[in-house]
Amino acid sequence: MTGTLETTPGEPGTIDRCPSAFPYWQAQARPGVRRVRGMIRAVTGFDILPTDEQARALCNDLYSGDPTAERFVDEVYHGELGPQEARALLERALTDGVDAVPEAPAAMKALFEEFETVPDWVQPELVEQGAQIWRRWGTMLFSFAGAETLEIYTESAVATPLSLAGGYAGDNALRRFLETSRFWIDVSEPGALLTPGSRGRATALKVRIMHVSVRARVAGHPEWDTGKWGLPISQTYMLLTLIAGSVTPGVALWSLGYHTTPREIQALIHFQKYMGYLLGVRMTWYPETIGDSVRALLTTVVSRSYDSGECGKELIESYPQAFAPREGQRGLALLRAKYNFRINSVYSAMFMSPGTRRKYSMPKVLPWMLIPIVRFPLITLMELARRFVPGVGTLHEKIMVAHRENWYRAQMNGREAQFDASGALRR
Repeated sequence: MTGTLETTPGEPGTIDRCPSAFPYWQAQARPGVRRVRGMIRAVTGFDILPTDEQARALCNDLYSGDPTAERFVDEVYHGELGPQEARALLERALTDGVDAVPEAPAAMKALFEEFETVPDWVQPELVEQGAQIWRRWGTMLFSFAGAETLEIYTESAVATPLSLAGGYAGDNALRRFLETSRFWIDVSEPGALLTPGSRGRATALKVRIMHVSVRARVAGHPEWDTGKWGLPISQTYMLLTLIAGSVTPGVALWSLGYHTTPREIQALIHFQKYMGYLLGVRMTWYPETIGDSVRALLTTVVSRSYDSGECGKELIESYPQAFAPREGQRGLALLRAKYNFRINSVYSAMFMSPGTRRKYSMPKVLPWMLIPIVRFPLITLMELARRFVPGVGTLHEKIMVAHRENWYRAQMNGREAQFDASGALRR
């Protein structure tokens, strides 16, 4: 765990840190970046990068984690009880409430007290509107999220924890992606995030604990370099995941015919902010507008190091192959697998930059690239009907909800998502 920390200019007495593989301060000073930034600001009035204060907060939060959940994992999951008994206590508390578990350790009570406290800033109507948008996107949310993530797998700060944990690599890629899909389904069910005892809240807490457990194991692994990458699954990268579920799809899915208005994207940002709160996201600076979200995203874009090597290659190439037909599939299951493989290969090509894609062995997309082109007018017509014809929106949402559940069940083939926080690293 070696490396050199890069410091940033701050106020006297402050300690500012920036991992060496996240060279934001050097990147924003490069002539090309300064030229593009100045041109866009001159023409549109929009600054593509955040203020120095906001950038320092993002860089510092690359070293920030989730102290409350970390204490629980350290003292309970990795303590005397062990992961199996800790998981049983957690299930009881999620079902009956932590007060119904008198033997709950203090760290567990502290976690639930924080988790069950709804912040004053939460606007329930916006949370529900954001969840409703996810529901109406159906499985398109899954496909887009999987494809857009491939671009950031070029960064060791992201790829190394995933590679060490093994979930999104090789033969495990589909299983872990489906677990993530279950998370997306659960948290976007009607009222899920704000209803005590809901499956969505339970899933969110399990994912939070899983993140913390993986973070602890990866941080202590000899392959992890704190000076280069900061903290595994840091606050900043969790924030970027939230942006990837709100502003990014809200804008990018227009290319496929899906209409998401700026007001709806604002609701998505709020929905993601509260979901992030349940997942333990406590940013020093949290972007709450479309513009600030874009600036936070571009901070990472200009700071990329493309240093993930074989770890990133395995993750990127495993994703589309995860949907390829499997041995023993016949009939409808085989046809469905062939379609999923081809369409997810197409989306991977659409939402990766050509320069990144050329570096990896990815499936061919012709002639299947014609599928989204043919579908575009049909999706556009449905979107217009949903927006302007009474009753169509409600019916459309019900169909999309049923479709995503059926798709998930068919892919899982009788298995259930575990969100296991006790698994060992694969190397």
